[in-house]
Amino acid sequence: MGKRRLEDAIQRIDHPIEVTYRSYELDPTMGRNVKENMHEMLARKYGMSIEQAKANTQNVVQMAKETGLDYQMDTLILTNTFDAHRLTLFAKQHGLLKEMTERILHAYFTESKHIGDHDTLTELAVEVGLDREAVANMLASGDMADAVRADQQEAKRYGVTGVPYYLINNKYALTGAQPTELFVQALTQVIAEDEETSV
Repeated sequence: MGKRRLEDAIQRIDHPIEVTYRSYELDPTMGRNVKENMHEMLARKYGMSIEQAKANTQNVVQMAKETGLDYQMDTLILTNTFDAHRLTLFAKQHGLLKEMTERILHAYFTESKHIGDHDTLTELAVEVGLDREAVANMLASGDMADAVRADQQEAKRYGVTGVPYYLINNKYALTGAQPTELFVQALTQVIAEDEETSV
């Protein structure tokens, strides 16, 4: 959702903007095959009832809908995302980072696919144009793990504790699912500052 709002903001600004995606796991301790559903996990983690958790996720579903996204929180499959992050960084080496990121997010939030499962990840990678055997070999190995951990260490240095988190020009930070208009204002301000300092 935050990604879509940022993309909408960039389209409204007549200025070249480079977006760099970084890996960040909300819960690195999560297992690959999780028995809990999203509502049960939220209820346990935040000490709320299942009904409260469902109300919270319904708010997220509604906000996503307003952004043109179809989130299926009732059937979403919780899993460890480390291998999905490894895959996105592998895709980056082949010029397909944005496509792979978008495909994984859609598979997770809309299609309720198990994005911790190597076969699922391989199929998604093939869909965006990556080689099946190369992806399967990468996932079976420890390749790209150091790159994911390096991104996470960098996030720690910046004090990141959640996502979405946006760092603009390495000095301005926005957190959470901000409205498109706020992105437009922030980016416009940074562009103006850059133009002043480059004069």
